[in-house]
Amino acid sequence: MRRLFGTDGIRGVAGQAPLDGRTVFAFGRALGEWACRHPERRVLIGRDTRESGPALASLVAAGVREAGAEPLSAGVVTTPAVAFLTRSGPFSAGVMISASHNPWQDNGLKVFAHDGFKLPDAEELELEGRIFEIRESIRGNPGGIPPEEDDSLARKYQEYVCSAGLPLAGAAVVLDCAHGAAFRLGPALFRALGARVVEMGCEPDGRNINEGCGALHVEALRQRVLGEGAAFGAAFDGDADRCILVSASGKVLDGDHILLVGAKAIRPRAVVATVMSNLGLERALAGHGIGLVRTAVGDRYVLEEMLRQDLPLGGEQSGHVIFRQFSTTGDGLLTAIRAAAIAREAGAGFDELTREFTAYPQRLVNVRFREKRPLEELASVQREIRETELEFGSAGRVLVRFSGTEPLARVMVEGPEAERVEYRARRIAAAIEAELGSAARQ
Repeated sequence: MRRLFGTDGIRGVAGQAPLDGRTVFAFGRALGEWACRHPERRVLIGRDTRESGPALASLVAAGVREAGAEPLSAGVVTTPAVAFLTRSGPFSAGVMISASHNPWQDNGLKVFAHDGFKLPDAEELELEGRIFEIRESIRGNPGGIPPEEDDSLARKYQEYVCSAGLPLAGAAVVLDCAHGAAFRLGPALFRALGARVVEMGCEPDGRNINEGCGALHVEALRQRVLGEGAAFGAAFDGDADRCILVSASGKVLDGDHILLVGAKAIRPRAVVATVMSNLGLERALAGHGIGLVRTAVGDRYVLEEMLRQDLPLGGEQSGHVIFRQFSTTGDGLLTAIRAAAIAREAGAGFDELTREFTAYPQRLVNVRFREKRPLEELASVQREIRETELEFGSAGRVLVRFSGTEPLARVMVEGPEAERVEYRARRIAAAIEAELGSAARQ
């Protein structure tokens, strides 16, 4: 059982376990040893705009050097940029220092192998074991050494993503970059394609990342799109591996909508999504003769199933979308560029392209717990789940799971009537609170 790695790398509060100095240094050294098994013996490091990023990058680099490998920094870049640069450059591995959509106090370490894919669970477990061994041998606080930075790497990624798009001359586009990793890359990409870019969330100060902006807070973007008369808007999260779109009419389009747009253009036999994707997506795809394959939550599991079934398109409702022809991971900037290109090719806007998508009422409640116990052992929770499933039958769904990145129990209920969906979601959440204790719901 893994103790450091969650569903998306190692994550926590910067400066505290597991992101304390000794553990991060040990991580760098263990990864450096892993890199030395491969001919390149180089590790690429990227980070988002959190104020803890440079210190963590220095600790990782110091550990990599001690292992005999060479660290090189791409500076502030997106997570998918690190994946692309790792697979296209002379690197054994890549590390992205980011906590994605989490607040600024958090940070994290995501690892990519030379092929640009996230490490399989078995290799993460092996790496984790070595991290613990190294950490126990460290005396005192290790010093960090800043990695050498190569500014040309971000430009290389920008050129690649531009090649996946079409000219957008004359189009007004509003971009909310969440004061995060895309704050320079995003506007530069769309301007290179000829769009008139209206910037939001492009003034990072180290602490305002994701704060009331970006992919998790799109109302301000929606208002700006309407006010500017823009063709569309795009919101990214802190490391820009997810994208949420806003149509010209102000309609918010999540990952499910984007998967429908992509599927209508690509025409695959099936699309891969997660258990969180709306029933409306499944039915809209069926209308085009396209199936839907569901996986556990996490774009790594989506990608694994895409590879297993040789499918070109997959993603998550949260905005992680994988166009396998272009990327090995969810890429918010690429998603926005490809969606815009599909709309241009179709001669239609996003409102028209998503017209047949009728979303079922869906309610997600997050319960922050004090004590984690297996959900199967929570009798009252299981009773509420069974009653909900009996009430909705095939016209609804229930999903209750623990977050892999935060101390949260996530309750998702979907059904034909919003009022009953809300009622049932609250009943299940209340049962979790009674069983595990809770500070707050979200």
